[in-house]
Amino acid sequence: MMELFEDAPGSNAHEFTVSELSGAVKRTLEGEFGRVRVRGEIGRVSRPSSGHLYFDLKDDRSVIAAVTWKGQAARLSTRPEEGIEVIATGRLTTFPGQSKYQLIVDEIEPAGAGALMMMLEKRRKALAAEGLFDEARKRPLPFLPRVIGVVTSPSGAVIRDILHRLRDRFPTRVLIWPVAVQGEGCAPQVTAAIQGFNALDPAGPIPRPDLIIVARGGGSLEDLWGFNEETVVRAAAASRIPLISAVGHETDTTLIDFASDRRAPTPTAAAEIAVPVRAELAARLGESGIRMIRAARSRHDRHRQRLTDLARALGRPQALTDPARQRFDLFAERLEPALRAFVRSRRDRLNALPLSLSALRSGLRGRRERLEDQARRLPLCAERQQARQRERLAGLSERLDRARQRTLAQAQRDIARESDRISALTRRLIAAGARLLPPRRERLERIDRLRQTLGYNETLRRGYAIVRGPQGLITSAAQAMQTPRFEIEFANDDRMQARPDAPAKPPRKDPKDGSEGQGKDQKSLF
Repeated sequence: MMELFEDAPGSNAHEFTVSELSGAVKRTLEGEFGRVRVRGEIGRVSRPSSGHLYFDLKDDRSVIAAVTWKGQAARLSTRPEEGIEVIATGRLTTFPGQSKYQLIVDEIEPAGAGALMMMLEKRRKALAAEGLFDEARKRPLPFLPRVIGVVTSPSGAVIRDILHRLRDRFPTRVLIWPVAVQGEGCAPQVTAAIQGFNALDPAGPIPRPDLIIVARGGGSLEDLWGFNEETVVRAAAASRIPLISAVGHETDTTLIDFASDRRAPTPTAAAEIAVPVRAELAARLGESGIRMIRAARSRHDRHRQRLTDLARALGRPQALTDPARQRFDLFAERLEPALRAFVRSRRDRLNALPLSLSALRSGLRGRRERLEDQARRLPLCAERQQARQRERLAGLSERLDRARQRTLAQAQRDIARESDRISALTRRLIAAGARLLPPRRERLERIDRLRQTLGYNETLRRGYAIVRGPQGLITSAAQAMQTPRFEIEFANDDRMQARPDAPAKPPRKDPKDGSEGQGKDQKSLF
């Protein structure tokens, strides 16, 4: 290869053009590395208006430029984000225009659960900074929704559990929007379902739901990843219809849980949150009606008792009529003679005045006509009186209905407030447990490791042994000679019985102290 750059006169080396040399390098590189998988951290990410994706793959020593063309970028299961570790699959090629090589990426996958969690946490913080998870923007759920929209897979057990629970608690009309709950089509289909329910006309042929439930069963982090996509989170946050997130089991957490108006631990719990129990509502309504009747009866009894008390203060009515009765008795004896004299005088006057009879007849005729006129008017007066009484009863009934509605509304608000308080306390309890248990468990493990390190079993494993006699530990040869039988303990709780059959040798003195024993030992060496 060095001959290519020699410029000696008379050389017969082939002369390459720039394009020929670039093409040769391109063919050599693509032939050696046709399709590769590269693991690294994503660095700079560029998304120009052309739709292509340009980014860097790097480790602690090197950087490789990578590109994903527009058509393939829309089909990537994982969008490249700066700072996450991924495994990129593609083919290595060159870019002659800048004399560099680059990786044409066809697929990107996270390099393990750690990378997914780091990506998830970064996305959560970015969306939270935009205010999508604020409690102030969350809407209250309707107390009794007429139509409930469910976004889930139509073939799973989740929809059956939701429908069964709704049928047991309060039968309600349910609209199902079938979607894929995992895989590449999950995020766009769930987003389209939420937006589609919100786009329905309330007065159209398909009723608009009063509540939306997004549900899925439990699964791994990868299975639930579609509900962590940014499009799904933004669609849930922008929904004008209150939304309940019921994705996974109680321990599973996705980003749609933070953006929804209420999170349910399971799909069945979402159905329980959505509607109340009809039997309990009927019982409460009956109890309220009984209390209303009792209150009206008690008020009537109080008014009647007050009227009775006021009547006692008026005195005996008979005392007022006794003098008049006595006067009537006095004049009754004189009434009959006076009446007869009066009749005779009147008869005499009538006989004397024949014309007076005709006048009396005309007067009677006029009285009769007045009486007939009043008789005709009497039914009308009775009907008007009855109409006024009916209007008064209708007003009282309307007031009673309003009072009952106010009582029911207050009870509903109390239930919602207590339910929110219990939910908040539950979240705090779970968070406190998750925060306090790991450090205490780690401390206990450290103490246990320290106990194992300081225990005598570790010393036995290094080749030592423990000698026990009937009176306890034996720490010298003299004690061993005085003990007829003793026990030796080794590592792993191995034990053996022994007795001092051979006489004990006197201990050898340390050679460093310069004693006679040292000289004797040294002589024995010669």
